[in-house]
Amino acid sequence: MPSFSQSGSGPAETQIEADAALMRRIASGDRGAARELMERSLPLMLAIGRRMLRDPAEAEDVAQDAFIRAWNAAARWKPGHARLESWMSRIATNLCLDRLRKKRETAMDSPPEMEDSRMPADDEMIASEASLTVNDAIATLPERQRLALELCHFQDFTNIEAAEQLDISVEALESLLARARRKLKAVLMPQRDDLVSSLTVASGKASEAL
Repeated sequence: MPSFSQSGSGPAETQIEADAALMRRIASGDRGAARELMERSLPLMLAIGRRMLRDPAEAEDVAQDAFIRAWNAAARWKPGHARLESWMSRIATNLCLDRLRKKRETAMDSPPEMEDSRMPADDEMIASEASLTVNDAIATLPERQRLALELCHFQDFTNIEAAEQLDISVEALESLLARARRKLKAVLMPQRDDLVSSLTVASGKASEAL
């Protein structure tokens, strides 16, 4: 018998139960529940879309499509199989990958984003100056390296899953990740002290709020 059973459900179990109840309500057609999921997940959906597609308008389209898919698939969601946030992020990630694949099929040789693109200055999803700096550095990566980093480090795909999504071998994926990390290190190293300082301040404020 697990030790935590003696003191009742922990926070993780409570959240799983709440997520399951929310998805059951959505599956039954409860629009209030759907609105609750949207309010809870919209920042994550927009962040994924903007990071992967580098286009705020397309990010909004992806977020809308993700919620439609979540609504239609609510009855098939299984509590405990995946966290609700992870499930939603994978829906959004797959939608972004679909859009990028279609762009590669129709475009000649132009990349899906401008080389000097930056996160919007008013992007409410950037929690700190350090986060903005890191995201700008990621934006300078070649598309395949950026996608590999997104899938493995931001969306928690395994290397095998990410390789399947990108239709490459695991070895090729690992090579993309290694090159991406090297470039990020080269870009961010000159700002290392400032980044560490910013993150330390942010961490201190978060601790005070607890």
